[in-house]
Amino acid sequence: MRKDGALWALGAMSGTSLDGVDAAMIKTDGHAVYAFGPSAYRPYSEPERATLKAAVGRLPGDPETAADAEVVEAAHAEVLSRFTGAEVLGFHGQTLAHDPAGRGTHQCGNGALFAQLLGLPTVWDFRSADVTIGGQGAPLAPFYHFALARHLGATEPLAFLNLGGVGNLTWIDPTAPGPENPGALMAFDTGPANAPLNDLMQARFGKPLDEGGTLAATGEVDEQFLTYFLRHPWFDAPPPKSLDRNAFPDLVEMTELLPHADAAATLTALAAACVAQAQIHFPAPVTRILVTGGGRLNPVMLRELRRRIPCPILPVEEVGLDGDMLEAQAFAFLAVRVLRKMATSSPDTTGAPALVGGGQISRPDP
Repeated sequence: MRKDGALWALGAMSGTSLDGVDAAMIKTDGHAVYAFGPSAYRPYSEPERATLKAAVGRLPGDPETAADAEVVEAAHAEVLSRFTGAEVLGFHGQTLAHDPAGRGTHQCGNGALFAQLLGLPTVWDFRSADVTIGGQGAPLAPFYHFALARHLGATEPLAFLNLGGVGNLTWIDPTAPGPENPGALMAFDTGPANAPLNDLMQARFGKPLDEGGTLAATGEVDEQFLTYFLRHPWFDAPPPKSLDRNAFPDLVEMTELLPHADAAATLTALAAACVAQAQIHFPAPVTRILVTGGGRLNPVMLRELRRRIPCPILPVEEVGLDGDMLEAQAFAFLAVRVLRKMATSSPDTTGAPALVGGGQISRPDP
């Protein structure tokens, strides 16, 4: 393993939307991105998704997590076996619980297994070290977002917005010397995004999502509902801050008196309203927001964002990036940083009291 220069790194990520496993390769030295490689997606089957949804909230040591890990590891093994040419793997696993100030964080899956299976140094358990010293352990993509902002040639503040099960945002000053520098980044979860909408669709129709915002497009947004929900003190709390997928467990139930289409429209708008509210925390206004994650494929959600936020809102594809694979690429990038003893989070991204280089390294047997 070279100690400097760029490596072909493979990253794998399964997010809070519980839709499947994303895997992607990039060429990086942990500072810059030199090339984007192949990518692949492996959806969870309905039984697998049901198993993982039932597992949400479980912590390591729960006797039932062994069966959960089998689902996660089998799905990852299937998709990762399609790749060749990688020099290191970044394995995030499947988040089942994230309560940094309380019970802790749990990314299900054993990275050491993949070191042996693929014959690659494998970096995993990225969040625990940050949480242990008092950080939020999330979000972890901001250092990669900084590298992408540089890759795009940005010279003014901008933001990356990931709309997965939970929304998270990275504010970036691309003129800073590096992501570790104070003031270069601000990162935090914005609030619920796709998770409550998906749960609504599953509860009312037995469907995993509102494909293309079709149902929401026919409904009316209950703005009073949004105003009431955004009064929750969490939204005024200063960053860094992070949320568990089920941090607002009664949210879907709160829409039970709304007709189907209005409930979908309201929960779709809620994701956008949370982001709009988040602007109060920005160190300076942004010139554009680049959207990644599944929410960017929902035209109603994008419309709501543009209606509520006075700057260009662009899916990342419009600047030449892959919105399906950005998170997987991020863990490839972070894997190289961990191998080279570089920071993966900072006080400005997770609230940790110092720079943190989080992640276990497992190596294949000689």
